[in-house]
Amino acid sequence: MGSAVLKDRRDQVWIKSETEGNISCEKSSLAGAVSQRACVFCGSRVVLYPVADALHIVHGPIGCASYTWDIRGSLSSGPELHRLSFSTDLQERDIIYGGEKKLERAIGELVSEHKPNAVFVYATCITGIIGDDISSVCKRATEECGVPVLAVHSEGFKGTKKDGYKAACDALSRIVGTGDISGVSPVSINILGEFNLAGEAWMIEDYYKRMGVEVVSVLTGDGRVGKISKAHGAALNVVQCSGSLIYLAEHMKEKYGIPYIRVSYFGIEDQSQALYDVADFFASSPELKINSEKIVREELSKIMPQIQFYRKVLSGKRAAVYVGGAFKAFSLIKALRLIGMSVVIAGSQTGNKEDYQQLKDMCDPGTVILDDSNPLELSKFVLEKGADLFIGGVKERPIAFKLGIGFCDHNHERKTALAGYEGMINFFKEVHSSVMSPVWRFAPRKDKRGRREASGTPFDRQKDKRGRREASGTPFDRQKDKRGNDKRRRNHEN
Repeated sequence: MGSAVLKDRRDQVWIKSETEGNISCEKSSLAGAVSQRACVFCGSRVVLYPVADALHIVHGPIGCASYTWDIRGSLSSGPELHRLSFSTDLQERDIIYGGEKKLERAIGELVSEHKPNAVFVYATCITGIIGDDISSVCKRATEECGVPVLAVHSEGFKGTKKDGYKAACDALSRIVGTGDISGVSPVSINILGEFNLAGEAWMIEDYYKRMGVEVVSVLTGDGRVGKISKAHGAALNVVQCSGSLIYLAEHMKEKYGIPYIRVSYFGIEDQSQALYDVADFFASSPELKINSEKIVREELSKIMPQIQFYRKVLSGKRAAVYVGGAFKAFSLIKALRLIGMSVVIAGSQTGNKEDYQQLKDMCDPGTVILDDSNPLELSKFVLEKGADLFIGGVKERPIAFKLGIGFCDHNHERKTALAGYEGMINFFKEVHSSVMSPVWRFAPRKDKRGRREASGTPFDRQKDKRGRREASGTPFDRQKDKRGNDKRRRNHEN
């Protein structure tokens, strides 16, 4: 694998048909590896942030509060309290003497001003280190303010992003079960792990409503505390992002007896299967199956001509995929194959052993499979595999552009809907414009060793046989003598 892969990380890199054994995963990031994986606090914010009628208070230094609306694509059909990120802004004095009183005052003032339906208080690294008891503060605030004030134990240092998911699901579980479910239909579902990026939850809800299925709540895209409180009344949980909300699905299965299924809304095949699976669950209502088939036929008739165009242009291109959850990678591989593209690198931040086994089964021989990768590894394999496109999140964008290849944002920062049938066309359009952009003719593409290749443009620097720069003939070049000293030309002497 070469020196680019650290010794202690080699069991987290697997090449199909070349590597024996199983890939190692679900472990803390290697210290010093500059992992692409986010912290515990980030994981909790990913899940809880889209709850639009709740206050979100970050108990810690102001820097953590930067993770707010401007880098997220979650939309709301009503209140937008989630777009405001509040912080206790702990200073040196607070860290020495404790920040609990400051947090109490902040909760009281904000609840009085904004009248939220719930409050989420996020612990950060600093508050974990100094030992602030945010659970006790939140318990007292709940009694005083009259709304649920929920502690989210998301100290960034105590684990991985998946631990942040668990902390968020624990907070949500204290809301689920508190609402009145008397009016909930027996043919009803919750959608878990859908965050309404660019309005995708609305598209998916519409599919189910056309089928005749009631959506009790979406956790947590366009979320409302009232709807979440009634989630235990649904007959089925449909889990879209298995990494983030699977813990809540397990909790609801154990406590309320609600079964769950795993689905994906990305890609034609997976989106259709998501509708069929729900219809199959409610087998006692045969009209659901008929309706689901009708929806699929109607939607496919709209988009297939465009897909044929993209397949003709993009067939044979290669892609690198590195995303948060492995389930998303499955859908991306299927979608890219639909237009004739192959995936030469597939990785995730939070995949488990079952996820990686499925990736192995799906991928072609020679595909590199990565768990919790870092920029050095990603760059190495992108160059070796000759990828034409990198699909990832905001942290992978600079890697792609520095290597001179196209990039597609498939994370929470994006503003374009990529789920559902309409989203599939949006995705192929973005892939096409990224891969086929004429700008890459002028990009400093590199070879497998990371060295810049000549691009044939007038901006390239020419070098002699020894690798020294040759004169380009421009008036800005400095001429040197045999000893390497600058020769200075004088147009006239005084």
